[in-house]
Amino acid sequence: MKAKLALENGIILTGESFGAEGETTGEVVFNTSLSGYQEIFTDPSYAGQIVTMTYPLIGNYGINADDVESHKPQVAGVIVKEYMDYHSNFRASESLGSWLRRHRIVAVQGLDTRMITKTLRTLGAMRGILSTADLDDQRLLMKVRGAPEMTGLDLTQVVSCKEPYKWDDVDKTPFLLKPLTRSSTNGESRLAKRFKVVAYDCGIKRNIMRRLTSYGCDVTVVPSLYPASEVLAMDPDGIFVSNGPGDPAAVKKAIENLKTLIGKRPIFGICLGHQLLALAFNAKTYKLKFGHRGGNHPVKNLLTQKIEITSQNHGFAVDPATLDTKTLEVTHVNLNDNTNEGFRHKELPVFSVQYHPEASPGPHDSDYLFADFMELMRTGEPVKA
Repeated sequence: MKAKLALENGIILTGESFGAEGETTGEVVFNTSLSGYQEIFTDPSYAGQIVTMTYPLIGNYGINADDVESHKPQVAGVIVKEYMDYHSNFRASESLGSWLRRHRIVAVQGLDTRMITKTLRTLGAMRGILSTADLDDQRLLMKVRGAPEMTGLDLTQVVSCKEPYKWDDVDKTPFLLKPLTRSSTNGESRLAKRFKVVAYDCGIKRNIMRRLTSYGCDVTVVPSLYPASEVLAMDPDGIFVSNGPGDPAAVKKAIENLKTLIGKRPIFGICLGHQLLALAFNAKTYKLKFGHRGGNHPVKNLLTQKIEITSQNHGFAVDPATLDTKTLEVTHVNLNDNTNEGFRHKELPVFSVQYHPEASPGPHDSDYLFADFMELMRTGEPVKA
């Protein structure tokens, strides 16, 4: 079945559908990961976005029941160069195409994904429409140009849980790293104590909760706008602020909650959580031209002078010029474009990074940040570099 992609700048491409029939609009972005499409498509940070995979062959290892980051695909649509319906993997339970059809996600193959990616890099991420239902070029352009922009949208309300819950999933994934440990001076493990952590679900991924649990945390997940007073009433040892979609400046209630929580408990934020914490410290955020999405982004840790290859998925960034350097210290910087990738408070137990340290999918270079969070909860002071 034919399918069309129309971009708001007038580019129209025709391919073949391999997902659900129908029509979808969203912001067209690209991801440079070589594998991990299942984790990418179920990442709630992609809500409202049509994802173009730059790797040319997608679908060859199928879909399994374990490698999902949420209960369903979160992407608005999928674009690939070549789809492989015949999958080969001992863990697979169905094909990517049947999975997308079952969840009613429109997907198209046969498009020039290199051209799409170069267009987005040159002109910036833009609105697009994928359709198998309407193949009229002019109608598609009218629809896509009337679609909402991502700026100003609080999409955390679309993906966040509605009520608090305990994370008690028994991990079934056989390939997770063992937790790092930091030995204390008396030889005892500093991670022996279990910590009570409240995790704000702005679009949280399951592997984040798995990593926290594996490091010795009992995790309670709460909605993105859950009141700070009720979080403090739970008497947690620490607070985690998750990744998520949309414009961080639009999540105003979450920012106000964080202002209340800062200094009351140790706080660790990632991705959208990093941006929300920056806004809570009265910094500013801005929209990137085409975002950072993939598992190969080089980041320099300014505390250790080491380079980490990181997993990232975000379209907004913190403006480092607006960070108060009297109280905040920049800890990480992106080596591709020098954007801010992390900061910590100089006195209070608060730190955050722009990327995804749980690395699902991606490299494990940044897994130490979970150990640093444990140390922060244990001592109330940041880990010395």
